[in-house]
Amino acid sequence: MLRNVIFYLAFFPLTIFFSALAASSRRVAPWAARAWSGLVVRAAGLSVRADLAALDPAQRYIFIVNHQSQLDIPVLTHVLRARHVGFVAKESLFRIPLFGKALECAGHVSVDRSNPRRAMKSLEEAAAKAREGANILVFAEGTRQKDLEALGEFKVGGMILALKTGLPVAPLVVCGTGDALPKGRLLLRRAPIRVRALPPVAAGSYTLKQREQFRDDLRALMNAAYLELRRE
Repeated sequence: MLRNVIFYLAFFPLTIFFSALAASSRRVAPWAARAWSGLVVRAAGLSVRADLAALDPAQRYIFIVNHQSQLDIPVLTHVLRARHVGFVAKESLFRIPLFGKALECAGHVSVDRSNPRRAMKSLEEAAAKAREGANILVFAEGTRQKDLEALGEFKVGGMILALKTGLPVAPLVVCGTGDALPKGRLLLRRAPIRVRALPPVAAGSYTLKQREQFRDDLRALMNAAYLELRRE
């Protein structure tokens, strides 16, 4: 209980302070996001181990990631702090005062999943940011999953984004955040968190017409890695 008290006493002031910094300047925003994520991970007392050996430090990617918890964003921001990463995130987050402006300044992209036309426009915006030099991160399942026994069904949007940009896809598998802070709960639990990068899928491995096959193959690959991490 004490750990939860410490976490929430730290989380809200940290989020407000660094959101204000990020919202004040697009140049400051990436630094503010990295500082915020590191302090949030520390305040939560999370034990995070990341294996990113499969990634080329000089290469830009479209990151495709599974999604289990509100902790995924600070954990992934912290793990990928050496890169300029823009998240594709639900539109409601961008409507939060100050925080939404901070997300915009940091280069993240809002997506309205209830409107296919607007969702496609968001993918075009994300593709433009990727062409300008950003790495883009997409939560493949679209929302947090309650069932931690296997990955949920993947949406096809991340595949379309990768195929439009011509960038390689870097699958990232996150394990443990759903145990530490499950969807629908507020109290933190002790759980080891692992992030593993799988070998990237080269651009050109699939065509736009093969996007559903791409999605299914990627989910099978990531689910196998996820189950292995859970066994460990």
